[in-house]
Amino acid sequence: MVKIKLFLLLLFTAALGLAQKTDSTALAVERYTFNPGKVYIPAVAMTAGILFDAARPEISTIEDYRGSDIFGFGNHLDDYAQFAPLFALYGFEIAGMKPRTDWQNRTAILIKSQALNLGMVYILKKTLKKPRPDGSGYSFPSGHTANAFAGATMLSIEYGESLRWVPYASYALAAGIGLMRMDNQKHYFSDVLFGAGIGVLSVKMAYWTHQYKWNKSRSLKDPFTNVYRLH
Repeated sequence: MVKIKLFLLLLFTAALGLAQKTDSTALAVERYTFNPGKVYIPAVAMTAGILFDAARPEISTIEDYRGSDIFGFGNHLDDYAQFAPLFALYGFEIAGMKPRTDWQNRTAILIKSQALNLGMVYILKKTLKKPRPDGSGYSFPSGHTANAFAGATMLSIEYGESLRWVPYASYALAAGIGLMRMDNQKHYFSDVLFGAGIGVLSVKMAYWTHQYKWNKSRSLKDPFTNVYRLH
């Protein structure tokens, strides 16, 4: 799994270099502007994750801290469900829902956010080498949770303004994946909290820094709706 994520990170980084090479006619788009208030939630989650992790040796009952047997059984659904919000970014558009960003810039933002997300998770895992509840390594932070919350955040930004239920559903799914990671003895609560913060922050950073230069042609066919969009 680590090798796969490293490969994806290298692929995303390479693609990132192509994402801003375009010609002269700019696409008019409403930028996702920076707002300090939008940093509070991921900052609080990451800070809480650090504090809980620091207190880990003081926890007398590791089973209670980990949250074992929340669902009463082990499963591998979290290995696949973490990618559901990312597929929904394009699936919703195919279903006729209107996203905030055209598919070219949306894909570029996705690439950037995943490069940030996977990069931070990989570096922290390799540097800290925290043990998991099941005795294996690389517990802190939770990569599955980070990926799920990154997808949920991007899905909420793209569709949340027109479809109010999307943020609730996407973040509920992401939280459920975090719970499954603890239930499967792969992570502590601190790992999940910090991972959630990384996922949210990486997407917001990708939107704040994006220049919206990918789609500049006068007429491009959207492959997800099979409709030509004129600019």
